[in-house]
Amino acid sequence: MEVTKNKGFTVNSLIVFSLGTLFMLASIVVYLLILKGVMGRFSYKEAFTDVNSIKKVVAGEGNKIAILYSQYTENRLPPGSTWTSDNITTWKKFLNNYTLSYDIIQDNDIEKGKHYKYEILILPGAQALSDEEVINIKKFIDGGGSVFATSGTASFSADGKWRGWEFFNEVFGMKFIKEVERDEVTKIHTLRGNLPITANIPTGYPLKVATWDRPIQVEVLEPRSTQVSFWYNYRLQDGLVREEVKKSGGIVYGSYGKGRFVWMGFEINSVIGIQEDYIFFDRLFHNALSWLRYKPLAYVKDWPQEYKAAAMLAVMVGDQPQNVRNILSLLKAEGIKATFFVDPAKVSNYNDLVKTIASYGDIGAIVDIGFKASVDDTTNKLDDYDTQTKKVRQANTQIEVIKGVHADGLLPYYGLFDDNSLRAIAEAKFKYVLTDSLTDRSVPRVIIKGENTVISITKTARDDYEVIRDFGLTQQEFQLYTYKEDVDRVLFEGGLYVFKLHTEFQCQPQNISVLKDLLKYINSKQIWVASGNEIYNWWVKKNKVEMRVEPRGESRVTVSISNPGIEKLTEIMLEIDLQMNVTNIEISSEIIGTIQPAFSFNPATHMLYLKIKEFKPGETRIYYVDYDKPKV
Repeated sequence: MEVTKNKGFTVNSLIVFSLGTLFMLASIVVYLLILKGVMGRFSYKEAFTDVNSIKKVVAGEGNKIAILYSQYTENRLPPGSTWTSDNITTWKKFLNNYTLSYDIIQDNDIEKGKHYKYEILILPGAQALSDEEVINIKKFIDGGGSVFATSGTASFSADGKWRGWEFFNEVFGMKFIKEVERDEVTKIHTLRGNLPITANIPTGYPLKVATWDRPIQVEVLEPRSTQVSFWYNYRLQDGLVREEVKKSGGIVYGSYGKGRFVWMGFEINSVIGIQEDYIFFDRLFHNALSWLRYKPLAYVKDWPQEYKAAAMLAVMVGDQPQNVRNILSLLKAEGIKATFFVDPAKVSNYNDLVKTIASYGDIGAIVDIGFKASVDDTTNKLDDYDTQTKKVRQANTQIEVIKGVHADGLLPYYGLFDDNSLRAIAEAKFKYVLTDSLTDRSVPRVIIKGENTVISITKTARDDYEVIRDFGLTQQEFQLYTYKEDVDRVLFEGGLYVFKLHTEFQCQPQNISVLKDLLKYINSKQIWVASGNEIYNWWVKKNKVEMRVEPRGESRVTVSISNPGIEKLTEIMLEIDLQMNVTNIEISSEIIGTIQPAFSFNPATHMLYLKIKEFKPGETRIYYVDYDKPKV
């Protein structure tokens, strides 16, 4: 009998084909789910068609950067000068540290328009540019490119002739004021806080910049540009504080057309100092590049709630101690607390007064921990560790004799302290130390000694000794104006305004109305008025928060936050510059059951605010921020 052969697919082949198709479809689904879990919102069509976006996420490709080696600028220099090449070398070093790829281009490359293929154009000390270059750079920024520039950009023509500051005015939105004099080897350059470009740098940090290249001071003229820093030093320089700060900008960032710029009035190899100075400048440099590359930047807000700065009233109870009563009704009416510093050796003379004022704030001790100036008056020496420890403990004991009164803060009699002082203060369980010494910030510094934590608070403004006693400003309107100037400066920085007043001056009956008007002014500026103890409790907790933010695809940002401390954080505010216009923001978390933060978004600044509550010690949270990008 003839056997007929089966043609086509066998049963086994059909099963294999079906299973293969099923596995392929399942793989696609899994791929899309993984992609969605990583990238957040995205179009399924985009997932397959926009290969570049996926490649960018997976491979982490960076933006293309060009550094201009300006031969026109080099031609202006003395023969043999290595100034231009030295600057380029420093820029290459910084970019290499971040593993960012770059090309070195020439003046004629910009003249021919070859720079348009890059996303960031760096102009290190490019003082001399041709007319063609200026036109093409303007078009580059206006069309959406980013520029990182230093010094007097385009102030000279290609042949070295003076052009002026038109480029500054038009592109950077600022006005040239003057060059910094070489009367000092270095110049303090104070950085503002709570800005994306100064994220995670202490508010009021003073960079040390060499003056050999004659750095530039400017004034910001347009709202599209933001002043990041200032050269004015209120401690050493005369002038009206408000005006001097405004007219001494040294770093500015902003927009021009569709593009962005960051400008620094000094070369990046002019920053000098100790290791910490280089660390914070490196952070500033990295923030600037991230901002120019439209990468999200985030930081923990310095002060609670919506406050833009903080203020502390440090009342020195010295001569005429009864005058301290003149401010108590004012504190009660305003609902605020002050910090009262007393001499422990004298408290027995007015025990009842100290007990009274303790209910209106904190008590601090004024302690003589020694002061010995050298013969040439160039160095100071305090008591040794054992002597300081004995004095600090004795001060604490003398105050605690008064029932219900404990000293939380300490003020060195001469305003100076050293490491021995900090050890003694921490061991005696003091929480904060107030100093007249110049420090490297206008916010507290957290100092850990063994198992104890102390914060150092510096005097950030002129006190009544200077205003009334030294300046002779007995008229109340002049006193108030001077204090307001310092309030405005500290508010501009975003720091802590420490107003040190004495019972024999500002607390006198004829001067107390100035304090009332000053507090009214402070309250109108969204400034948190707090005692030393309140500042300690907030700052120590806030300072322990660790966070990281990174983009995931085109429509998601991941925010990681942890509390490595041992105390619960009732509330903290995170500020995240998303760097773009977004809509339909949603917040989710990696772990189900995580407390979701309240949030708000400012479309004008692209700033997202996350309010984190009930953050337990040792807890880590990961939030996903998903959004839509409006179609252009």
